[in-house]
Order: sequence, then structure tokens, then C-alpha cells
Amino acid sequence: MKLLTLNCHAWHEENQTEKIRYLAETIKEKNYDVIALQEVNQSISAALNYRDIKKDNYGIVLLEELEKLGMTDYSFVWSFSHLVYGIYEEGVALLTKHPILAEDSFVVSQSTDINYWKTRKIVGIQIDYQGAPLSFYSCHMGWWTDEEEPFKLQADSLLQQAKKEVPFFLMGDFNNSASLSGEGYDYLISQDLHDTYELAEQKDQGTTVEGKITGWHDNKHDLRIDLVLTNRPFQVLSSNVIFNNRNKSIISDHFGVEVNLSISGK
Repeated sequence: MKLLTLNCHAWHEENQTEKIRYLAETIKEKNYDVIALQEVNQSISAALNYRDIKKDNYGIVLLEELEKLGMTDYSFVWSFSHLVYGIYEEGVALLTKHPILAEDSFVVSQSTDINYWKTRKIVGIQIDYQGAPLSFYSCHMGWWTDEEEPFKLQADSLLQQAKKEVPFFLMGDFNNSASLSGEGYDYLISQDLHDTYELAEQKDQGTTVEGKITGWHDNKHDLRIDLVLTNRPFQVLSSNVIFNNRNKSIISDHFGVEVNLSISGK
């Protein structure tokens, strides 16, 4: 099974359409089973496509590019989290090639106000993978040191609401550096979660952010904050950073993470 997670920084990128097209080409090449995306934006003023998803939703534009490449087997699930800069509706999303058995979305922040940028929402799906159910959650979390919205409370809420009766994967931007001892990353691992990066038989340095980005304005370090965590110790064949100018060109202020696992169905 091949997984990808990417904070796509939607519609804040230069040459955004070209970068979406490049992502679509990479998806076709890699043939991922499940893709988790964060900062999946759409314009407040755009026309509705269906439900609450608008015509310029980053995920919809990505699907259109995939269709141009002959890739018509991906399903798309998106959930709205909060407004950004008074221009965009920001959310989280999942794409999968497999049958979706159930969809879910829930707030993990204390705030539920869509006008507050620290409001955090999770989107989840349960899929049928070779006859067995697996759950996936696209996560965009807050910071350990944030007094208004402490990461620990968000992590507790996430784990309380995740469906634990089946194997699940938490994929996304956790805004907590894996190298900082005693903070958010260590807290997650203490909750019986497994980091696919640590389980991987083959892996690179794991860096997903270099230098200053939104939310890390004073950063001078290489960070591993984009993660794929699971509640089962699966065999992980590889974990590699992508879209970092070493493995594919940069398309966002975050690099992506692709994971290859050995998972057998029933």
C-alpha cells in the first residue's frame, strides 16, 4: 500500500496551477492508494460545485488534472475548518482509489469558530482494502506551546474520536517537531501510536520543513513535522520525503511524505 501526505499550501503558491498539474502527474506515476492533504483551500466567492465544495477547491482542480491524465478512479472527501485572510475557506482532504465504506469529520480544537484560524478539524474515511477495513485521517494540528489551543488537548480529542476498532492511520501536518523531546511528538508516541518513519526499513532524513514558513516564522532548523502514524506496527518498506527538490520539485512550503507498507487484506 502506498500513502502520501502533503500540506499543499493551496492557492498561496506561485504558479499554483502548474504545481497542481505536477502533483497530478506524480500521483499517476506513483499510483498512491490513499492521499492526505492539508490546507486545501477554496475561494469564499467561488461558485458551488456540490455540497459545500466549490469549483476552485484545490482538490477538485487536482481531480480534474488527474482526469486529463486518464486517472478517474480517485474519490475525494473534504471538510471545511476555518477562513483564511478573508479570502479562502481552508480544509483538510483525503483521496483514495479504494471503496469508501464511511466518512467522518470532527473538530479537535476547543474553538469551533470558522472565523478563527486556530480552529482545527479532521476528516476521515474508512476504506475496503482487499476485503479488510482500514481508516485514514487527514490531520492539521496546532502547536505544543500554544496556550489558547494546546496541542495535548487536540491530540486527546483526535484519539478519542478516531475509530480504534480497525487499523487506522493519522496523516498530516502535526506542527510538532519529532526532534523536540517531551513535546507533541513524544506525547503522540506515548499514546500507543507507531511512527511509520521509525518502522521503515528504508528511509531518508525525514525533513519536511526547511527554514521559515507560516506558523514557524523564527525557524532556523530542519523539521520533521509531517507524519504518518498508525495504531498497528505494520511492516513499513520505505518512508521518503517528496517534493523537496531532491525527490521531485518543490510544490509547497511543506515537503510531502510517501510511505510504502506491506498490508494484506482478509
